[in-house]
Amino acid sequence: SPYRATSCESAAPASPPATVLARIGGKSITIAYSSPGVKGREGKIFDKGGLIEKTHKSYPVWRAGANSATTLMTNGDMRIGDVNVPAGKYTLFVDISNPDEWTLIVNKATGEWGLSYDGTKDLGKTKMTMSKPASMVENLVYTITDDGGGKGTLTLAWENHSASVAIMVQ
Repeated sequence: SPYRATSCESAAPASPPATVLARIGGKSITIAYSSPGVKGREGKIFDKGGLIEKTHKSYPVWRAGANSATTLMTNGDMRIGDVNVPAGKYTLFVDISNPDEWTLIVNKATGEWGLSYDGTKDLGKTKMTMSKPASMVENLVYTITDDGGGKGTLTLAWENHSASVAIMVQ
């Protein structure tokens, strides 16, 4: 009999996987994440009592994506905000205690489900620069820009929040 796709096989994932890759100062930096959508929950994602608080046992620490933990990989030593990040693989989290002042967390534990957070394995934390996107960002997106001279910017945007941090290759 002919093969037929079931509804599960033909449906797109609710939070599709995404990857962003950039080269800064000759070194590569990659972020692999799952991209959730706002899906009509605008204004109900980050605030107290919102989606993230309801779904994350580690709240106010958020997995900075959906599904599996968000992964950062780099083949060179760099400084991300105030954190010295040796070449390697890490997990990214964001502390959203104050929805308008985020802190990026670089964690040494890797390969975990996104809801697992062990603060004793933090490599470091750094404040992010907050802004409001020009329009509502439906699906979470990371961008990495090469600003020249071994410097760059990592930005995470979702809903009505955009947070960025400087990157410098060492």
